[in-house]
Amino acid sequence: MSADSKVDQDVVAVILEDHRTMEDLFRRMRSVEADRAAALKEFSALLIAHGEAEESEVYGALKRFRGVDNEEVEHGAEEHAEGNKALLALLEVEDVGSEEWDERLEELVEAVSHHVDEEERTILNGARENVPDERRAELAVAFQKERARLLASDCGSPESVRKIVGG
Repeated sequence: MSADSKVDQDVVAVILEDHRTMEDLFRRMRSVEADRAAALKEFSALLIAHGEAEESEVYGALKRFRGVDNEEVEHGAEEHAEGNKALLALLEVEDVGSEEWDERLEELVEAVSHHVDEEERTILNGARENVPDERRAELAVAFQKERARLLASDCGSPESVRKIVGG
């Protein structure tokens, strides 16, 4: 089955797949051989679409389940805001690969990696253990639909990220 026709039926798996894609994009953004600007553009769109879709379609639903830590869900949303600020700081550096760009990239990597690690250990493990399969499947569809809508709207542009950050 092609990737296009496959809708993953578990929101946890879909989110984890995005996390691994983000890590690959970090590697590309750090590589002098790669098109770092293109990797950043792709990363920016994915980070924004992923975070916004998580907050609108997944986090609220997960809070209703016992065994999913509501404080961690709230904290996850705060960490999205931190990651978005770090992303905007990197997007605003004009010279890709400059010392400033590299420093801001590392700040972004640190913010996002910390969030991904924490989210996987707390929220996603809680969801995997306490949310029924059919509910995780429904959330997967809602998450992917909203994420696709956001990706189609150029959500990763500096202007869009600036609006989300509130700058």
